[in-house]
Amino acid sequence: MKNPGCKIVRDFVRPDKKLIQLFKDLPVANIDDCMSRTAAVDPMIKPMNKTTLLGPAFTVKVPEGDNLMFHKAMDLAQPGDVIVIDAGGDIKRAIFGELMITYCQSRGIAGVIVDGSVRDADALAEMDIAVYAKGVTPNGPYKNGPGEINTPISFGGRAVCPGDIVVGDGDGIVVIKPEEARYIAEQTRKVSEKEQGIMDGIVNKGTYIRSWVDEKLKEIGCEIV
Repeated sequence: MKNPGCKIVRDFVRPDKKLIQLFKDLPVANIDDCMSRTAAVDPMIKPMNKTTLLGPAFTVKVPEGDNLMFHKAMDLAQPGDVIVIDAGGDIKRAIFGELMITYCQSRGIAGVIVDGSVRDADALAEMDIAVYAKGVTPNGPYKNGPGEINTPISFGGRAVCPGDIVVGDGDGIVVIKPEEARYIAEQTRKVSEKEQGIMDGIVNKGTYIRSWVDEKLKEIGCEIV
């Protein structure tokens, strides 16, 4: 009899690489603006180094404080994947550290993000593979399972499915459905171009035109004396 809650899906359909690359160098804040400003994962999940994050989600679900399924996932994930680990938000035990991330980097994995803890933070800070985590602790993990690989998970309050596009920078992480990706990327580029124009006005002319401010104050009946 199969054990419920213990399942491995070896592979899934990944988005076209050209679709993923539409988000290269786009600020996460601007992407989130184009996703109703509600798309970011839990802000407690923070970058452990300065490497930006981009790639298709390779999902992993583990029990709190256990990394058996992540060990298996490291061998199954393909170059360019982002391993997304649902550890239930528990931060009492690290799911991984320097050794496992070094192995992921050697395999060309684009990043590893965990709704849980890591250890070896000083070493992770110097690495060129993107790592995000909710906490840091020296307590190591159990390796008993169960868990799941490449099934829908919850990560930082957001639903994530295998093949979703994961984008992260110093501000945080957003997760984009492939069928919405092209539209979101187009809108984000428009926002970025608009912001560049505003920045040029501030730097070169000392102007920051925001007529909507007075309009809104009038609308809410603000008294100005």
